[in-house]
Amino acid sequence: MSSGTEPGVGADSGSVEARLGAVVQRYQAAVDDFDRELARLMGVNETDLRCLEILLSVEEATPRELSRQLGLTTGSVTTMLDRLEKLAYLTRTPHPGDRRKTLIRVTPEAAQRAFGLMGPFLDEAGRAVRERYTPDQLELFIDYLTFARDLQHRHVERLRELPAPRPPRTGGRQSQGPRGGGAG
Repeated sequence: MSSGTEPGVGADSGSVEARLGAVVQRYQAAVDDFDRELARLMGVNETDLRCLEILLSVEEATPRELSRQLGLTTGSVTTMLDRLEKLAYLTRTPHPGDRRKTLIRVTPEAAQRAFGLMGPFLDEAGRAVRERYTPDQLELFIDYLTFARDLQHRHVERLRELPAPRPPRTGGRQSQGPRGGGAG
């Protein structure tokens, strides 16, 4: 692994923890930028895109499961599902074992469109990572990212328990354009 290749994150920029923090912030900004562009090309907002990402990773989900994962009210989820169904990105069908529940699935066309947009990145990233890092280094990355994700989830739950100073916005994130430069 190389260090000091990130602008502003050289060996003289402080402790390894500070450098790691700066690199993680820049990485998160790059992921946000990619997601924002993917949402734009899919014609959805970023919350709708996150819903599609969840649905692409599972065969099906219930609105309640989506509500919990997205941190949205069931009413907001229903509105979001209406938007995505209108775009032919998902289907809703009755649950076979419980008629009170609905199962949500991504349509094959939506999956094809999403993977068509993400595919070049996923292909290049997979190839480049395999060429650059050893299996042992990748195990360390897996451990770090799993640890970081779990830590992030704990603090998302902590923040969800705090009251907002004013009523929350609805309809997901609507920001446009690339994220500003700098440390993120």
